[in-house]
Amino acid sequence: MSATSPGIFMKPLDLLVAITVPMLWGAGFTVAKGTFDEFPPIFLMGMRFTIAALVLIWFVKPMWDRAGRMALVAFVGGTLAYGLQFTGLNGMNASTAVLIVQLEVVFVSVFAGIFFKDRLSWQQWTAMAFAFCGVALIAGEPSVHDNPVPFALVIVGGIIWAGGQTLIKSLGQVGGLRMVAWFAAFAGPQMLIASFLVEDGQWQAVQTATWRGWAAVVYLALVMTATGYALWFRLIGIYRMNQIIPFILLVPVTSIIGSVIFLGEELTGWVMAGGAIVMASVAFIHLRQDKSPEPAPT
Repeated sequence: MSATSPGIFMKPLDLLVAITVPMLWGAGFTVAKGTFDEFPPIFLMGMRFTIAALVLIWFVKPMWDRAGRMALVAFVGGTLAYGLQFTGLNGMNASTAVLIVQLEVVFVSVFAGIFFKDRLSWQQWTAMAFAFCGVALIAGEPSVHDNPVPFALVIVGGIIWAGGQTLIKSLGQVGGLRMVAWFAAFAGPQMLIASFLVEDGQWQAVQTATWRGWAAVVYLALVMTATGYALWFRLIGIYRMNQIIPFILLVPVTSIIGSVIFLGEELTGWVMAGGAIVMASVAFIHLRQDKSPEPAPT
């Protein structure tokens, strides 16, 4: 039986991987948030992607013929998007930020409809409207309402990330792991340069970081990015997208649980109500999509 045939059951080990990888990604938000007291946000992301690239590029083919376009994709979908999002994350709860980040799914769908004429059903448009309503509820949470800049940075970063996803189309057929490897190879150095332009304290952070800080860097680079995407794209190569993509919903769930347990964050009624609406809306959009572009790293 073909691995991509409808209705195929996932093998137990593959099911375990499909559950574990999104949980690794979700934990990454908690780990990153807990490490900002040791490393500046953009610098931390720069180290993450640089180290991941040094591991992955040995296993994929070069992209010299598309290097310019790949550099642009990395700049838009990586340096700008993650620079804004993780700077925003530094100023707000990880549990709140990860819910807002789910709007990326909405923005990708909107851009796909505008630029690639992908047809969206009225049910999907309705789900998108509900997702924005959910985020509006989150915005009513006092800590967000009183400090709106981080909230705005995360949303703008999500819009730019979605724009980066549309640019991936210009690369043609690349292959998932190859795309991630070279995305990281370009985004990592770009982020390090950006960090030295807009942040400070990098050298002091390197000299004074604890073993927990360096363990977080290793986790973000090797576990969350290199290993996580290698396993994820293996699954995508075996099963249909609508069998795999719903597991992405474990990302915010894991991040919220981790943030409450390990960072001591509290979930208010505003965040829980808005988050429930956002996640239900995003789940509907995911389940209505049979195909998705190869994503840049989360």
